[in-house]
Amino acid sequence: MRGRIKLILLTGMPGSGKEEFVKICAKRGIRVLRMGDFVRAEAAGKGLPTTDAEIGGFAHRMREENGYDYWAKRTAEALDDRLTLIDGLRGEDESNLFRERAKGGLIVVAVKASPRVRFQRLRSRGRDDAPKSFEEFEERDRRESRWGLADIIAGADFAIDNESTVEAFQKRAEAVLDEIIGRGKE
Repeated sequence: MRGRIKLILLTGMPGSGKEEFVKICAKRGIRVLRMGDFVRAEAAGKGLPTTDAEIGGFAHRMREENGYDYWAKRTAEALDDRLTLIDGLRGEDESNLFRERAKGGLIVVAVKASPRVRFQRLRSRGRDDAPKSFEEFEERDRRESRWGLADIIAGADFAIDNESTVEAFQKRAEAVLDEIIGRGKE
């Protein structure tokens, strides 16, 4: 991990609290690219409904038809020389593509929370893609795990537990960013 950090890849299961980490990065002036924005934009262009089943199914089909790094390639088209947080890393193929683009200047951060906590968070958002039942939530987890998400989380450079308050998570996230940015100056 020597050299200037160019990319911070953010991963975690749905509802783990990645958005809070994104907000902290944005406040620090770190450019943010969300892989999900590329998925939603392409799905909208095809007139697909915004439900989790439709968007998730579309994302999965595109990965199966075009390679599991399909969304990483779409996101990578927007990269430049700025320090960038990429939100939504889902698998090893995506990680490998970004690792090649960053030429070693890459850190993976995972945000973790229990299924019970994540389910409640997703339900409280009030978005169209919120799970209607715990069974639907579990199916989403299974789908994302098939893409390699669990392995990416397990192999992350930093893991931040997010089981308690927003304030506690923010403190842990700030400390991780301080360390990452410090490494980037080596």
